[in-house]
This record gives sequence, structure tokens and C-alpha cells, in this order.
Amino acid sequence: MEGDGGVELTQSPETLTEDDVCVIQDTWRPVYENRENAGVAVLIRFFGNFPSAKQYFSQFRDMEDPEEMKQSVQLKKHALRVMTALNTLVENLRDGDKLNTIFNQMGKSHALRHKVDPVYFKILAGVILEVLVEAFPQSFSPASVQGAWSKLMGVLYWQMNKVYAEVGWESIKNSAK
Repeated sequence: MEGDGGVELTQSPETLTEDDVCVIQDTWRPVYENRENAGVAVLIRFFGNFPSAKQYFSQFRDMEDPEEMKQSVQLKKHALRVMTALNTLVENLRDGDKLNTIFNQMGKSHALRHKVDPVYFKILAGVILEVLVEAFPQSFSPASVQGAWSKLMGVLYWQMNKVYAEVGWESIKNSAK
């Protein structure tokens, strides 16, 4: 699935309530305790279902076999980076200034340095939820948990698009063609 590369700034995402924050932080603990396995599972599902996303990763761009990906040191390192970034978000859900800093750094890095189409944030957010529900059914089965995490992923995607718009993604994307 190729994105059109456009920045999608629709209405603001649903705001996380205090209950949502508590649910997210409580259900995150077992995930973060298993961050490498969870992160690798997320990336293997992501790249398996959306192989075009591998174009941004020279180290494992040509890997097709999930077992080969599972053994890749580079994939494991990136999986840990993704999970660590999520952990930083989860830990700072009550600190708007810190969250803005995190979103700015992540968005600018992915837009300017890596030139990642923002649609992949939306896709990855869905894959993360899918994998967490499957891998941690005891924590992620209730609809209230999935709802809270869906809101968080909506906020993440919206914030990434906001940063992409601020750095002029449309002109960056068009100049790369």
C-alpha cells in the first residue's frame, strides 16, 4: 500500500481522559517487559502486510522470510527503538510539553531525514493495536482498553501529520520526485 504522501490534517483526535491514561499505562507494563518480542512481532506483521514500508530500511529491505527478519539484529534494534519511543509516550501522557517535544523530534526525523510517507504512521498504529490484542489478550481484550489505545494511536497519527505539515512535507515530497 503506497500512501499518496499527502498530510492528512482532519479534526483533532479524541482527547485522552484520565481513565484512558490509567488504562494505557496499566496495560503497557507487561508489553514493555516483553518489548523486544512485542516490537519484533509488530515489525514483522507490519512489513509482511505492507512490504512497501521496507523501502525505508536498507538493512532489511530485501528480507522476505519472517524467520530471517526475526533473526535480524537491525530489525531487533529498530523494534526496540519503536517500543522505547512508545514507552516514552506512555510514561509522559500527563505532560503535554514533553509529548510535544517527543512528537516534534520523531516527526522531524521521519519527515526530513528518513522521508517516510506519513501514511505509514497510521498503518503502523493499526498493526500495533492488532498485535497487542493478539499477544496480550488478558490485558487488551476489553473494549475499553482497545478504545483507550485507539485514541492514543489517533493522537500519535494526528501529531505526526501536524509536524509533517509544519516542516513542509508537501514540498519535501514533491522535490524528491
